Parts: sequence; C-alpha cells; structure tokens
Amino acid sequence: MLLSVKSLGLTLGQPLFSDLSFTLAEGDILGLIAANGRGKSSLLRCLSGDLDPSSGEITRARSATVARAEQDPANLAPTLRDTVLAGLADPEGEFWRADILLDELQVPEPFRDQPLSALSGGWQRTALLARAAVSDPSVLLLDEPTNHLDLSRIALLQRWLRGKTVIVASHDRAFLDAVTTRSLFLRASDNRLFALPYTAARAALTQADAAQERQAVNDLAKADQLRRQAAKLKNIGINSGSDLLVVKTKQLKDRADKIEAAARPAHREGSSGAIRLAPTGSHAKALIAYQDAEIRGDRPLYRTGTLWIEPGDRVVILGANGTGKSRLVAATLAAIRAPDPAIKVTPSLVLGHAGQGLEELPARATPFDLIMAHRTGDGPARSLLAEAGIRPDMQGKALGLLSGGQRARLAMLLLRLQAPNFYLLDEPTNHLDIEGQEALEAELLKPEAASLLVSHDRAFVRAVGNRFWEIRGKKLIEVASPEDFFNAQM
Repeated sequence: MLLSVKSLGLTLGQPLFSDLSFTLAEGDILGLIAANGRGKSSLLRCLSGDLDPSSGEITRARSATVARAEQDPANLAPTLRDTVLAGLADPEGEFWRADILLDELQVPEPFRDQPLSALSGGWQRTALLARAAVSDPSVLLLDEPTNHLDLSRIALLQRWLRGKTVIVASHDRAFLDAVTTRSLFLRASDNRLFALPYTAARAALTQADAAQERQAVNDLAKADQLRRQAAKLKNIGINSGSDLLVVKTKQLKDRADKIEAAARPAHREGSSGAIRLAPTGSHAKALIAYQDAEIRGDRPLYRTGTLWIEPGDRVVILGANGTGKSRLVAATLAAIRAPDPAIKVTPSLVLGHAGQGLEELPARATPFDLIMAHRTGDGPARSLLAEAGIRPDMQGKALGLLSGGQRARLAMLLLRLQAPNFYLLDEPTNHLDIEGQEALEAELLKPEAASLLVSHDRAFVRAVGNRFWEIRGKKLIEVASPEDFFNAQM
C-alpha cells in the first residue's frame, strides 16, 4: 500500500466530496471520474499536499513520494527542458534524468530548448507531465493529461504509463478504458469505487444505483406499512385503554422512523450545466462545397478535391498533428465570412463556431456581458448562465476566472443563442466532462444539425461522426470509418 485515504472530505464554498476512503497499491492506475467542478482537481491537490482537506486523513507509505501534473500550464519555465528540470531537487546534478525522460516521451531535440510559449498546447501538456514525472515519484497524479494531445501522443502516453502507479482525472473515455485498473466515481456523498476500467465500471455503477433505488423504494413502502399498522393500533389502544397497545404503537413508529432514516435513494448527479444547442436546419442541398481548395499553413499542405457537406452530415476531419486539420477549419471559417471561389457557402448557412482554445470568448468579457449581447434581458440571461453551470457569483467576473469546463459550456450556450444550422467545432470536448460530452453528442445527432469537426476523442468521434475525411499526404480523401486511422495512430 503506497497511499491510504480515510474518511476524506472537502468543502470549498460547497461540499465537494465526503467520507471518501480508498487505498492505492503499487501498479494501480485509478481513474477519477466526476463532472466539472465536482472536486477532481481539488482531490489531487489534497493528495499532493497542496490543499488541506476539511476532514479525514491521507497516509503515505514510508519514503513514498507523490507528484502532480496539473491541468493548466502555469508557472512554466522559459523552455520545455527548463520546465522539466524544475521538477528536480538538484537540476544541475541530475540533468540527465530530464534527457532520459524526454527521450522516453519522444520529444524531438529541437523542441526541447525552444520557448515553451511558442509550442503547441500538446507540448506544453507534455512538459507538465515530464516535470511531475522526472523525479520518479512513487505515485503520479495526472489532471486531464490527454487534453491537446493527438492520437499518437495519447497512444505513447498509454504505453508509458504501464507499470506505474497513477491516479488520473480524465474525461477521455477511451483513454480511461485503455489505462485504468480501477475507477472512482467522486460524489458529494456516496462515492463509488470499482476494480474495473471506465466503461465496465460505469455499467456497474448504473446497476448499483438502480439496486439502491429499488431497495429505497421497498424500505419506504415498508415504513409506510408500519405507520399504517401503528395508526390502527393507536385507535384500538385509545378505545380499549390498553397500555400494551400504546407501547406497541410507539415501537412500530420508531421502527418506521429508523427504516426511513436508513433508506437511501439512488444518487442523482446534479447537472454541472446543461448543453442544449438550437439547430435551425436548412433547405439547401449543400451547405458548403469544396472545389479542390488548397489548404495552406506556412506552405501548401494539401488539396480538398471535390467534397461537400449537406444538412445532416457530421463530418470528422482525421489526421496527425501538424497535417492541417485546424487549417481546414480556419479556411472554412474564412470562406463563410468572405467569399472564396474554391469553398462555396450557401447563403442560408448560419454558423456556430467554437475554436480549440475557445478564442471566440474575449478574455476580459464577463459571461453576463456575452449573453446580454444577444438581447435576452437581465433575468433570462442570468437563468441561462445558471442553467449552463455558471453560478450567480461568477456571472459578472472576467472569463479568465472561470474553469475550462465552464468556459466550454459558455461557448456551447453562445452557439445555442446563435441558432446555427452548421457547427464548425475544433476539439469541442477538450474541457467538457463526460456528462457534457454526452449532452453535446445528443445535440449534434439531431437530424437538422450539420457539422465539421476536429477531435482526438475517439469515443466522441465514434458517437457523432457519419462521414470522415482523412488527410493523406497532399490530399483530403473520404473514408468509410475512422478505425483504420485510429489503429494506425495507436
């Protein structure tokens, strides 16, 4: 046993979790699953010693060490290598550890001494992981480690984690299935732990909650029956003057009270914010037609050939990082905003766009200001924000103070208010919890919606996509399924 958690509880404004107990043995990879804002990151901070819990205790084995790779790239050194070295007690004497780890994580040599701010979110994520792992801790705590990683990097991470002892908070369902040996569903109360990876554990959780609900219904029915018996005996006792029946009546009522107090209805996960879009539909045969458009970065990348998107199409762009998936999104966005003879857009198209970095959300704006721009009125605006999981005390604050999940839900709310018939989404699940991902999937599957998507989330792609365009060399080609691409990357 490397780590033991007993009766742990944490309240930060509101109760996040309570009475949490579990142990972690060498080689365990524990998946930590909860909706946005429900305490996953806070629990990892408690386990790393950076936050004091409200109750309970955390015990480490003698000489066991814990290191945490946080979700957001904060306090990074100037270069990727410097960031990793910052994880060592003696950077000068143990610099070789950084080089060995960066080799294991297949970080190209030219990237290691580049300014980290100039590198992609995926490489910044790798730097955070390496900074935590370079000291070879006994337990590694990972907070959303697959965000911004492409499939090949996710596959490398999956292989690299084998044999390590890890607690990982993630919304990537396919990743959780691939790496975890146990799954902890974190709740304000009634936490559940299963010795299973995510999908099997989710099914077991559903069964356990259903059984608990049936038991609660039966217990409450039994308590109600006892109360009816007590009422009858009370009337008989009053009429007969029998002290024995009065005592029996009290016993029945006490027993009913105990049964009611012990009956626990099944857990109801309060929503961390609804995601509802409002596609308007279009009668156009083709919303967008690509006529051998050239997609460029600093140089020509590939040509689209002749392709089109019709109402009801949910097109997923497949390709390794750097091949130009986001460039196609950018070229499509530019053509929607200004005519392009190679990318023709029907006049009836109404755009809903969410970028990978949620750059459409101005950093200094407040959620309330953004919603009011749609002329919804003060009261309705506040109700919409609360429905999206943004508390009243956060509605008037700058977006930088919101969590990634809250910003993602705000972006989805703004899409809904635009009532688009075409969604242009680049990594829309990056900051969404599993509940949010499933809600977004349901909305995109509505027949009147059309979309062009970039995503590295395999579960999301499989659930949503009905057409798939893959970047191969200098061409964009349509393929029947994403599975060959997934297998090649993994």
